[in-house]
Amino acid sequence: MRNDLTIYGKVADQWWSDEIRWVRTLENLVPGRLTWMDRQIDWSGRDVLDLGCAGGFMAEALDDRGACVTGIDPAADAIAAARAHAAQHGRGIRYDVGVGEDLPYPDASFDAVVCVDVLEHVQDLSRVLSEVMRCLRPGGMFLFDTALLRNSDG
Repeated sequence: MRNDLTIYGKVADQWWSDEIRWVRTLENLVPGRLTWMDRQIDWSGRDVLDLGCAGGFMAEALDDRGACVTGIDPAADAIAAARAHAAQHGRGIRYDVGVGEDLPYPDASFDAVVCVDVLEHVQDLSRVLSEVMRCLRPGGMFLFDTALLRNSDG
């Protein structure tokens, strides 16, 4: 399942419902993650990239904090669900389909990059980290939460 994006597409139309347990778990983790992240940065007015945003749970929470949010994810169906939910609730979040290894943003575009439950799934971690650094403004913050990373030898 390392990079099986089909799991997100299969549940995209139910992303914001309470029907899928593992999706609810992802949503329920957002407040705890933000408790820590909120101590690191004042989100208000900051340009923030949610790298690996899926259906938009973290992006919407950041929007609630006054950030100018862009979300990106390779799962097109999840992005469609995020866009639809944001539009229904009058949110100005930008959502793009794309991967961390090749971010489609100019240098120094963001004050912060948030990345949760993503780094363990990327194809090229070094490339993703390089792209994050390229897209961050001087003094910007990379805030992430992820499972244990292992090399390919196990």
